[in-house]
Amino acid sequence: MDFRLCGMTLRDFKNSPVNFGSINQDYKFMINNNNQNNNAETADTKDKGAGHPHGMPGVMPDASILGSMAGTAGKKNELRLVFWELTARCNLKCIHCRAEAQEERQKDELSTEECFAVIDNLCSFSNPILILTGGEPLYRQDIFEIASYASNKGLRVALATNGTLIDKETAIRIKECGIKRVAISLDGSNAQTHDSFRMIPGSFDAAFDGIKNLQNEGMEVQVNTTIAKHNQDEVKDILKLVLENNLKALHIFMLVPVGCGVQIADTQMLDKQKYEDILSWFYDKTMEFKDKLELKATCAPHYFRIMHKRAKDEGISISPKTHGMAAVTRGCLAGSSVMFISRKGDVQPCGYLPALAGNVLKESAKKIWESSEVFANLRDLSLLKGKCGICEYKKVCEGCRARAYYETGDYLAEEPYCIYEPSLIQNK
Repeated sequence: MDFRLCGMTLRDFKNSPVNFGSINQDYKFMINNNNQNNNAETADTKDKGAGHPHGMPGVMPDASILGSMAGTAGKKNELRLVFWELTARCNLKCIHCRAEAQEERQKDELSTEECFAVIDNLCSFSNPILILTGGEPLYRQDIFEIASYASNKGLRVALATNGTLIDKETAIRIKECGIKRVAISLDGSNAQTHDSFRMIPGSFDAAFDGIKNLQNEGMEVQVNTTIAKHNQDEVKDILKLVLENNLKALHIFMLVPVGCGVQIADTQMLDKQKYEDILSWFYDKTMEFKDKLELKATCAPHYFRIMHKRAKDEGISISPKTHGMAAVTRGCLAGSSVMFISRKGDVQPCGYLPALAGNVLKESAKKIWESSEVFANLRDLSLLKGKCGICEYKKVCEGCRARAYYETGDYLAEEPYCIYEPSLIQNK
């Protein structure tokens, strides 16, 4: 049933006995490339990931986690973030959705027990932040069981959601099951922009209702925003909105053309100069509000080149005190600190890079993390090609491997949306 075709608003959807209402009644969160990758097995194009942003938002650790991560920053290729697409089901129809969201449960979704087994294996060799995402993860009736199991195992758990399903009871359950932070997607500073991107009228107001319900329970809430042409002129207003509502963090995501995002790439992708302008502005705001708001650029590795160059030019020494978490991380973390697990157990470097590294139903997450050829390639910066391969900032940036893959079919190719010319080229 396509709610775009039947003319239902979000209010209708929430009041429907077979949709939001019944769901709410049933169950109410890095640090630290050979042509062989061109032959790497890729995930099925219908399962390139899920939701957004793209179902894979970044979740900033809290202050206590920042301290522990900074203390272990020297550990090479330590698994720090696991983004887990628990389902492709979703109530919205976002035009950029990585997951190409669906309305019915897919029979190949991992079962509750299989999810528990994956958590056990992750805990056997790592202590990552676990971000539960989708689709819309609250569509899974066992979402609180899974979150509680992971939390009880000592993992730091976060939830990435569109926020529209979070009523007062759901907010209580989110807190009680051990989730530490909730990331909610807002893709405009107003209902008109957001709802047109999310394809369901009323989704902006419903998301804010969810935010307020979480805040009333004392939960940390961050906003994830996908930046594209539809909202490029609203970024300042989105920041203002986040500040006015006392939210914990704002993460901006530069659009990656995967899933439904491929269909809008030609009309929605920003050009190189606009990327540079927005990221430079975002750096200024990050420094301005560093003591008040967590700001992070995701799927935008060139932000770290901007940060390091600006800091050098301004004589600032980069540290957690001056630059927060950005001081102990770098640009593209796919396969070196980040792992993505799909709803059917496929493992990828990130949710936007459909290079299959393995499947947790066939081999352990530990074995995949330690022996996957895809991950090994991504960890070897000497394999980077084009201007990324000779760039003096490649160790802090690396370029977006997913955008390189989209443009060329080679995840080791140069970042196609970076305007910077390395010094080796400039000096020729």
